[in-house]
Order: sequence, then C-alpha cells, then structure tokens
Amino acid sequence: MFLLVELVIIIGIIAGVWKTFVKAGKPGWAAIVPIYNAIVLLEIAGKPLWWIILLLIPVVNLVVAILVMIEVAKRFGKGAGFGVGLALLGFIFFPILGFGDAQYQAPSTS
Repeated sequence: MFLLVELVIIIGIIAGVWKTFVKAGKPGWAAIVPIYNAIVLLEIAGKPLWWIILLLIPVVNLVVAILVMIEVAKRFGKGAGFGVGLALLGFIFFPILGFGDAQYQAPSTS
C-alpha cells in the first residue's frame, strides 16, 4: 500500500513538472531526464547555465534551488512564497503550477 501511495506521488510530480515545462515552451519529456531537467529549470528561471555546477555542491545547492524556484514562480506570476514552496514541497506546488491557470511570462529582452 505504501508503495502505491509513493508511486501516485511520483507520477503527480512528474506530471506537474511536465505541464510546467510545456507551459514555458520547453519539451515536457525533459522533466524525466536527470540533469537536463535542472538545465531546463535554469532556462525557465533565466539563470546562467553555469549555475548547474552550483546545484552539484552540497548545501550550496539548497540555497541555489530556492533561488531558482523563486525565479520560476515569478515567471509564472507567483510570489516568492510560492517559489519556496516549489523548492521545499515540490510534490504539492508543481502540480498546482502545471495544472493551474498560471501562464508563463517570458523575460523582456530590452
């Protein structure tokens, strides 16, 4: 029974991240590819690609992940609190973001 609940949660996370990527104009399948999904999140957040190295450093990765998720939330018109929720409770917040009515707002290139 526990395994079934865990499987449902994992499928919910993948579906939420997949839909979030699609909303941002990125390929949905990137949600299931390790490392590449972090690269896509950095692109959505508008952060430089070299931040992927920061995500590989213990403890630093926690701070960087929160900063990236706050920026992802901002791109979808959500606040910093929602971004912290994405970082710490992604299994709840990614499905809300992916299946909710939030729309991706590309950064202005001015």
